[in-house]
Formats: sequence, structure tokens, C-alpha cells
Amino acid sequence: MGKTSKQTKKFQNKHLKHTIEQRKKVQEFNKKAALRKKGNGNGGATTTRDGKAKEVFEDMSVDDFFAGGFEVPKEKEKKDRKKKTKTKDTELESESESESESGDESSSSSDIDMQENLDNLEKEDPEFYKYLKENDEELLHVNPLDAISDDSENENDDGEEEDDNGEDEEEAKSGVQNTTKIDITTQLVKKWEQQLTQPTTKIIRNIIIAFKAAINIHKSDDYKYTMIDPQAFADLMLLVLKKVPIAIQNIVKYKTNQHGVRTIPQKNGQAEQISNILKTHASSFITLLNDITNTETAALILASIYEVFPYYLSHRRLLKHILTAVVNVWASAGEIDTQIATFAFLNNVAREYPKSVLETVLKLTYSSLLQHCRRTNVHSMDKINFCKNSAAELYGIDEAVGYQIGFEYIRQLAIHLRNSINATSNAKEGYKTIYNWQYCHSLDFWSRVLSQYCNPEVELRNHKSKESSMRQLIYPLVQVTLGAIRLIPTAQFFPLRFYLVRSLIRLSQLTGVYIPLFPLLFEVLSSTAITKPPKPSSLQFVDFEHNIKVNQAYLGTKIYQDGLTEQFIELTAEFFGLYAKNIAFPELITPAVLALKRFIKKSKNVKFNKQLGQLIEKMNTNAQFIMTKRAHVEYGPSNKQEVKMFLSDFESKKTPLGQYIEVQRQLKEERLKLLREAQEKQKEKEKEQDEEEEEEEEEEEEEEEEKEKKNGKASSK
Repeated sequence: MGKTSKQTKKFQNKHLKHTIEQRKKVQEFNKKAALRKKGNGNGGATTTRDGKAKEVFEDMSVDDFFAGGFEVPKEKEKKDRKKKTKTKDTELESESESESESGDESSSSSDIDMQENLDNLEKEDPEFYKYLKENDEELLHVNPLDAISDDSENENDDGEEEDDNGEDEEEAKSGVQNTTKIDITTQLVKKWEQQLTQPTTKIIRNIIIAFKAAINIHKSDDYKYTMIDPQAFADLMLLVLKKVPIAIQNIVKYKTNQHGVRTIPQKNGQAEQISNILKTHASSFITLLNDITNTETAALILASIYEVFPYYLSHRRLLKHILTAVVNVWASAGEIDTQIATFAFLNNVAREYPKSVLETVLKLTYSSLLQHCRRTNVHSMDKINFCKNSAAELYGIDEAVGYQIGFEYIRQLAIHLRNSINATSNAKEGYKTIYNWQYCHSLDFWSRVLSQYCNPEVELRNHKSKESSMRQLIYPLVQVTLGAIRLIPTAQFFPLRFYLVRSLIRLSQLTGVYIPLFPLLFEVLSSTAITKPPKPSSLQFVDFEHNIKVNQAYLGTKIYQDGLTEQFIELTAEFFGLYAKNIAFPELITPAVLALKRFIKKSKNVKFNKQLGQLIEKMNTNAQFIMTKRAHVEYGPSNKQEVKMFLSDFESKKTPLGQYIEVQRQLKEERLKLLREAQEKQKEKEKEQDEEEEEEEEEEEEEEEEKEKKNGKASSK
């Protein structure tokens, strides 16, 4: 079905109801006329023996019959009455639907018939005409065009039924009636600026309509203003975004409560007029947000929207459109300063109006984040991480709302995982709904949210008597993440495994919840990518930070095997480093140390065996350190509070394993720098090659043109 036209929407909003009422009157008149004709033709009465007509109702006169509104005879059963009313209602509904689709075209034939009946009624049936004139004179003066020519100034106050563009009636009239258009010049803008010193709703309306015409200059819509001068547009834009909000506040001053929340006074009669003007202005805001090019413009637009934001709270649909445009800028802006400005706006309005805005903002930010993270690479990862961290900040405004939305979306992730596991008809393609960047980023995002608001240290610092309600989401999130990791345990998707393991390490570190991650890492050592002897290759290093899948060409190569061993050493050390100060560290590492020693005996990779031996040595040294510290402890394992306080004043960096981890992190940073430099050099080479190819193509085209010219001259001779 095609998109509903603008003219049809306006007809439905302003004329459809009145048109349906007029049609009902037309039908009622036609039925009365038809019954009257039947009565004259002796179609509705029986005859007696003497030839006189017998009335349908013998106990009432004709006048009483007409005054009764054509009631159904008493002899008819109630079931028949219900059937007639149902069929009548369905007829009216079908007529209303057809009228809403075709406008006033479908009413032409019935309108002509009714007008003819009205003209001929007095001649053909003067008695019936006299009766209608005395009892129901309104039917004699029905004008079929009243529904269209009705006063168009009755605007719809409900924001849900307003046109998408928020077009004002005055604007619509100006486009039809005024053939001469007004040019917006700098002198006109200065005149408006002077008039805003003593603002009125009429002046503000004209300025808003002119600005809407200016920003929609390339569209086919007809406005009474035109824009030619670029300087006039710049002046008008500053006037609308800076001065108009101040003028509105001079006309209708906000009420501010003790919490700093702004509200609109209900008793002010001009507030409704300003609200209707700003509904028209909403489309201009959205157009400006979609065309943002720099941070300064974004800050100016967002500041203007914030000043008039209370007027949009009662118009839910327009409010959602504006917030959607702001969130799209937040998620897709190329400059980090623009993202910061949009996040500051979202944070301010969500904290000021949490009941009206917060839930919408949280859902929009999450959905927009997933839409803009489909393509993840070295250049986009920083922007995506900023979006995830800033969106996580919003969930702390009201943790009850955050818990509800988090529960809903984590449950959705679990359903996707279950459907992928149970996919039997298309098992080869079922994993694609899970093994993609959107799913991985969503799991990582929720780990950031829960890490931030389920941190015991933060709860103690904020003097919270109860733990966060979001802590209940940790278990389902961990289970979904573990299920996603084990969905396809092949070497091709080991980068995805490492990415999600990092997410779980962060969650375990900040929430204090133990997550058994070493078995997931140890499965990598049992794969053929590690156990089989590798084959040499000239491929580039694998960027495990910005990839969740490798090409099949990397499988079995030495470059990929070296990358896997580095990731295993790093993540294993990071996992056990979480518990380097824990009193139970010696018992925790015992199974892992035994498994790693058995692997070293079977492995023929000398370099990797040396790295594992160094890691095992650091873990054993750290275990000896913990055993010496706990030798002086007098309490037992049942004293949980003392166990938590064990080495609480000691920095984890100073432990033997912590020192080893710090060195590994520095080495990793150096490798990443080298990788980025190599990627930049490669891009520069590609650009140079492209430029050379373009120059060669241009030279070839010039040579071909010269040859054609020479051939043309030769043929002419």
C-alpha cells in the first residue's frame, strides 16, 4: 500500500468527521423520501374491503408516525432489529473508509441526487415538504459542500493526529491564496529582530513560517516566503535559534519548581498558541539536525531546542521525532565534540523529565547504537566505545527503568541465541544472527552498564543501603554470553571468543562476581590451530581488537597461531590477575597450572612453551606470596567479612602477577602502535596508487582524444 498523501491526511484530520455527519443526514433524507414515495404508491399500506388504505399502525396517526423517527414496527423481533442496526453500522463504516481514501470525489453523485430531490420535493410532494419544514427544517438546508468549506482554523490540538510536517493553516492558505511571494532579505530579518523586543504570537508565527520556507527551499512545497540571499539565511537562522526562544519566554514565562524542572503555566491563554507554532517549528528542528556539519551548529540547535523543550512534552509523537534526530547525530557524528554536545542534551532532558523522556531516550540510544555499529574497524571503534560508555551513563538516572529495559533487551538476546541453537532447517545460516558485530556490541554494552552500576565500591561510596536492582541481570547476561561463545567453537571465530571474554573479565572485575573463564581459554589450546604444525605465510598480523572472524586463509598458518598464543597468554594472565590479592589464590590456580604443565609436555612449539613456563612461574610466585601473607591470619573461611578485607590496602600492581601483567600491557601497547603505523602506511600507499591510476587514466583519455582529433582531420582531408 502506498504512502498516504499530504492532502488526504489534511482531509482526514479536519474534514472527515464533518463529512461523515453530512453523509448520514443525506442518507436519512433519502430514506424519508423513499418511504414517502412508497406511501403515495400504496406500497407501504394495506387496503380494507371498502378500498381505503389501511395504516401500518392502526393506533397512531400519520403525524405521530413521522414524529416517532421511523421506529421499527412492534411486530418485528428483536433479532431482526439487531441485524438491521449491525448492517447499518457496517454500511456507515465502509462509507467512512472509502471517503477517507478518496476525499471529496466519492461524494459527488450522491450530492447531486440530494440537491435534485430538494429542488423537486416542494412540487412533487408539498405535504411532505410542509411536514419537514415544520419538524426537521435542517434537512432542507443541508449543503453538501459544508464539510469542505468548513472553517479551517479549527486546528487539531492532539499531537498524535498532527501532520508529519506540522504544517500550519496560515501557511497552507498562504501557499494557495498568495500568488506573490515575499523575499526574505537582511532588512526584513532586522525588522523582525526589532519587533521581537515586544514580541507577539503573530510575529513569532511569521518568523517560524519564513524560516521553514528557507530551510525547505529545495523542496517542492509552496510557501509564501522565498530565500535567495545566503547572508539573510544566516541572520534568520541566528534570529530563530537564539532570539525566538527568548521572545517565547517573555510571552509565557516558565514555572520552575524546587528541583529545577520547567513547566508551562496552564492558565496562560497564549501558551496554546505558542504550542501550535512550535509544532510547526518541529520539522525545521529535525531538518537542521539531519544536516549538522560541525559542533558549533549542533550546540546552537540543541540549545534552542532545550529552551522550548517543555512545549513538546504534551506532543509525544513530535517529541519522539526530535529525540530520534538528536540520537542519530549522537551515534553517527564524525567529531567527538559533536557527540559530547548531543549526549549533554540527552542527559539534561532525561534528568529533568525522567517520567516523560527517560524511557524513550534509553530505547532510542540502544537501537541507534546497534544500527551504527554494523561496520566496526580501527577507525570506528573509538566512536562506538564512546557511544556505549555514554549510553551506559543514562541508565543510572533511574535504575528501576534501567532494569526493566535491560531485562527486556537481554531477554531478546537470549531468544535470538535459543532460536539459533534450535535452527534445524537452515543450520548453516542460523549462526549469523549471533556471530555479528551488532550482537557482540550489545553483549559488551550490557556488561558495561552492569559493571558501572553493580560495583560494590561505588555503592559504598554513594552510601547505598541496598544493592542495585540491576545486579539481578548479571547471571542471565553471563549465561547468554557463554552460550554465544560456545555456539560455534571453531578456530575461525576465536577472535569473537576473545572479545567476549574481555567483556566478561571487565564484568567480573567491577562487580566482584566470579565467572569461570579459564576453561573457555583452555579450549583454544586443544584446537587444531595450536596442536598442528603451522604452515608459513606472508599474510598480515591479525587485529584481534577489531575483528571477530578471520578469513579461512589464516587457518593453519604460523601468523595466526602466534596471534592465538599471544591472546591466550594475555587473557589468562588478566583473568587470574583479578584474584591476585584473593586469599584463595593458591587453590584457584592449582587446576590451571596442572593443565598447562601437561600441555607443555605435549607441545612442540618452543616459543609458546617458554611463554607458558614464564606465566606458570609468575602464578606460582604469586601463590607463595599469598600463602606467606595469610600465614598470620587467625580467622577461618567462614568469616566472609575478614576474607574480603584481606590485603585490601595492598595494590594489585605490586603483587608478582600484577607486575607481570603491567609489563605485558606495555608490550601490547607497543605492538598496537606498530600495527597502526603499518596500517596508516598501507593506506597512504593505496592512496598513492589510486592517484597514480587516476593520472594514468587521464593521460590515456587525453591520448585517445588526440588520436580521434588526428583521425578526424585525416578523414576531412
